[in-house]
Amino acid sequence: MAILFPVVLMLVLLVVQAGLWWYARQTALTAAREGSEAARMYGATPAAGAARARSVLDRLSTGLSDKQVSTAGSDGQDVRISVSVRAVSLVPGVPGKKLTQQVVAPVERWTVPGQ
Repeated sequence: MAILFPVVLMLVLLVVQAGLWWYARQTALTAAREGSEAARMYGATPAAGAARARSVLDRLSTGLSDKQVSTAGSDGQDVRISVSVRAVSLVPGVPGKKLTQQVVAPVERWTVPGQ
C-alpha cells in the first residue's frame, strides 16, 4: 500500500490538473468569442471587442492569472481577438501553463444587392 498509494495520488492530481488546463482554455476561448462577436457588429471597433472580452474574462476567470487581451492583427475586413491566461498549477513552485486562444471573424458591413 505504501508503494501504490503515491502512484494513485499522482494519477488523481494529473487528472485534476488536466481539468484545470481545460477550464483555463475554455475560459479564454469563451472570452475571445464574446469579444469577437462584440467587435464584428456594424459600427463597432476592436476596442469594444477587447473591452467585452476583458469583462467576460474577469467574470469567468476564477483562479486564473496573467490575463491578457489583444486585438493585434485586426483590420477593416476582419477582427482578431486573442486572449491569454495562465492556468492554476497544483505543483507548488511551478508556474501554471500559459494558454492562448484566438478568434478571427469578418466585420459586418452594409452592402447593396446586385453590386
